[in-house]
Amino acid sequence: MSSEVIIAALYVFALAAFLGYQLISRVPPLLHTPLMSATNAISGISLVGSLVTAGAHYNALSTWLGFIAVTASTINVVGGFMITDRMLRMFKRQPAVKPVVNNDKKDSTEEQERA
Repeated sequence: MSSEVIIAALYVFALAAFLGYQLISRVPPLLHTPLMSATNAISGISLVGSLVTAGAHYNALSTWLGFIAVTASTINVVGGFMITDRMLRMFKRQPAVKPVVNNDKKDSTEEQERA
């Protein structure tokens, strides 16, 4: 690769990192769960891309890097869905618990008098 291609790739990476940080830092907490679900979908796309890279058999290095990418993408997707599910369970309404009524007030006062 020429130095011009590497510089352009680094420029795109730095710009994407800055833009990603600016966007994520301005997301209100209420929108975090839907945004997390969308991010999981994007991670699923990267999983497909890493599968293609691992299975292309260009050379041993690309196969190993593809395997590492598949592993990292799978962990990211599974972990993201687990966190999203946990967050959504936090917003579910719990069933109302009926208070226990003690109708044996007479019996309890008699026991207190005996003691």
